Amino acid sequence: MPEDPHHIEIIARGLAVQGQQLLVCSSRKHGYLYLPGGHVERGESSASALVREFMEETGLEVVAGSLLLVSENAFTQSGRDRHEINLVFHVEHPPTWPLHVQSLESDIEFRWIELAAVVDADLRPATIKAWVVAGCRPDGWVWHRDV
Repeated sequence: MPEDPHHIEIIARGLAVQGQQLLVCSSRKHGYLYLPGGHVERGESSASALVREFMEETGLEVVAGSLLLVSENAFTQSGRDRHEINLVFHVEHPPTWPLHVQSLESDIEFRWIELAAVVDADLRPATIKAWVVAGCRPDGWVWHRDV
């Protein structure tokens, strides 16, 4: 990550739901949850970044569907000011996902959690958590800002 204090990170995330289960990524070191995905690289579309990140992190092929949410967040992490814009896409996938999604990276793990349990989960950022708790509005995208 660039050390430029004015740098804004662009992150493509995926909303993957199967029945009443939500696929989340967990930091093994810190324990908090977030929607799967990762940083958009220079010259890459956000949808392509999501597909690439899923492949790199899980080995699963997915299709980035509709853009559902744009969320801007500013926060301090480990004493460092951060500013990010999250682009959340619907993740199109086969009718059934594996019950266990294997992580190909040692510092993260994937798990399915009940949508109803998100209200008590440490899902970050808070704007995305609030959106999921409110029902995710899969019929169109919305903008949330926490800066």
